[in-house]
Amino acid sequence: VQLQASGGGLVQAGGTLRLSCSASGTISGIRVRGWFRQAPGKQRELVADITAGGIVNYADSVKGRFTISRDIPKKTVYLQMNSLKPEDTAVYYCNWRTITGAYWGQGTQVTVSS
Repeated sequence: VQLQASGGGLVQAGGTLRLSCSASGTISGIRVRGWFRQAPGKQRELVADITAGGIVNYADSVKGRFTISRDIPKKTVYLQMNSLKPEDTAVYYCNWRTITGAYWGQGTQVTVSS
């Protein structure tokens, strides 16, 4: 099973993007679905995640601007990104954690111009 991320691109500051991450098959025992990002020269950081029970968590830097959601029948998680800032520029990775391990998507580039 693979995770396929999409939706990245180039946008001006203040703009919006919606990222999607879909699983190619069924993954059992999912505990958390989330998004991480990694900017050049920086460590990968958690952006947002949502538990199997629907509890959401956001990095302080994106609170109020980003929204994570999921469509379980479609095996997809979304990241709606509003009011984008140049500092949001990074490669965004989806990450699904299960009781036995974790799955990573291939990354999608988000570039925000000032």
